[in-house]
Amino acid sequence: MTRRCSMFRVLTSVAICATAGVLIAAQPTTDTHRFTEIRNGIYLAQTTDPVFNSNALVIVNDDDVVLVDSHVTPSKARDLITAVKTLTPNPITALINSHHHWDHAHGNQEFADIPIIGHEFTYTKMSTAPLQEGTYTRGLAGNDARLARMREQVAATTDATERAQLEADLELFAAHVRDFDEIAPVPPTVTMNDRMTLHRESRKIQIRFLGRAHTGGDIAVYFPDDKVVFTGDMALGGPSYLGDGFVDEWPQTLENLKALDFDVFVPGHGSAVTDLNRIDLVQAYYRDLWQKTAAKHEAGVSVTEASQTIDLTNHTLIPIRQVGVDPLTVQRIYDRLENPD
Repeated sequence: MTRRCSMFRVLTSVAICATAGVLIAAQPTTDTHRFTEIRNGIYLAQTTDPVFNSNALVIVNDDDVVLVDSHVTPSKARDLITAVKTLTPNPITALINSHHHWDHAHGNQEFADIPIIGHEFTYTKMSTAPLQEGTYTRGLAGNDARLARMREQVAATTDATERAQLEADLELFAAHVRDFDEIAPVPPTVTMNDRMTLHRESRKIQIRFLGRAHTGGDIAVYFPDDKVVFTGDMALGGPSYLGDGFVDEWPQTLENLKALDFDVFVPGHGSAVTDLNRIDLVQAYYRDLWQKTAAKHEAGVSVTEASQTIDLTNHTLIPIRQVGVDPLTVQRIYDRLENPD
């Protein structure tokens, strides 16, 4: 396959070729998605609606398409399927789950007729009461809280123009919340533990388990010939959500990631990252977080007090500007200290 710079005419498009061929080939946009070509037919897909969702990766091959992650709801997954058709008429033949969290995998039911590939841990989580998972139930509670705040804003607004905009925003978000009603989680149908490779013409799509991190089953999708890796929530531009994490093991997992030959990574949220020093910064943050939280635990400090007093403001380049840590993070680390596995 040859590296190329291309332009698509959808609703809007901008073609930009980086001098070193790293980023960004094209940015076609539909009414639901913005696509950024990372390299050689590998696209970052992001929804344009102002609602919480995950990134997806669209891998356009000569004869087919492989997706990574299925978005937050079946409705958003259907939007993704439709948007992909503006890139290529090739059929979608496989879906890869980067991990089990609802914002990345609860669109799976729209792909039940093709192989869904994931880690064994992801299968276990998605086949065992996934709608009772704490990350999911907290997400639902967050939706309800946001709806309540938005309704209060509408009720408190006297300006007609502002009220009309707030009501439109409210209806958009309310429709998103209603989409959750049709979720019927579908776990991976093909599982792996360490490594799997998909071969598509001359492209190798390597699915790698590099160690526990954001969850117990994070996988990286690696393109050795293109020096690109999709990391999901294992690696973002900064720290990830840690409530299900293995903070003690995470730095080594990121060290294993760094051993791959790549110069850009696509995270589970946010833009593609070419400053690979971000990984070093996050490793240092996780090590420090673990040590300082473990010291609080050893001293018998409560989760509430520890979450208010742990000071990580020395990590200025992330940046951390305030003392304190999410209580869910502290609770998770305390749990790991008390119940190691």
